Amino acid sequence: MAINLTAYKQVLAELVPYNARLVAVSKTKPVEDIEELYGQGQRIFGENYVQELVDKEGVLPHDIEWHFIGHLQTNKVKYIAPFVHTIHAVDSYKLLLEINKQALKHNRTVNCLLQLHIAAEETKFGMDTTELYTLLDTWQQEQPTFGGVRIAGLMAMATNTDDQQQIRKEFQQVKTIFDTVKHKYFSEQDYFKERSTGMSADYHIALEEGSTMIRIGSLLFGERNYNK
Repeated sequence: MAINLTAYKQVLAELVPYNARLVAVSKTKPVEDIEELYGQGQRIFGENYVQELVDKEGVLPHDIEWHFIGHLQTNKVKYIAPFVHTIHAVDSYKLLLEINKQALKHNRTVNCLLQLHIAAEETKFGMDTTELYTLLDTWQQEQPTFGGVRIAGLMAMATNTDDQQQIRKEFQQVKTIFDTVKHKYFSEQDYFKERSTGMSADYHIALEEGSTMIRIGSLLFGERNYNK
């Protein structure tokens, strides 16, 4: 399926009033599809699988800003540390440590978003607020050694439901936690500013509730075939 350029342009227009950015989720999609969207001016692409991201980065233009948005295992960090711009789903202190270690090996600073679990589904990854504050307390104490990571904000996925009020309530919860974290840990830092919330089905609500980055795939690229 070709890129849905009408949907792409509509999403870009919708982002303008909110000063938000689009992460085009290109997982399982061929290089040709990414090149087509790149030709339209899109530069931020999100991938979920490490090997697929490594393969695509090697053959696509080097001014692409690659975001890793899937669940990341610590033993896979080393493969993307040389080039990844932002890692959206940091859900443990162990993972944050490993990203820092691998980024420093390449004299880089990788943007990291801490993943909150706000959805009703237990299958989704992410930290509850207690785990989040424990991670941040530990990070704060060890901050001088964290030259390889920049905690740039929060990421969360809402419940997969048709109940828009529930989705809105969950995104509002992210805002409340974000404001608390910003005040307590990052009051003097301007880089803690991202809220990566909202996907194809709920990005309108996410934008209304303060999302700065929306992650959209199927709306732009069509449904995915995982059997390829």
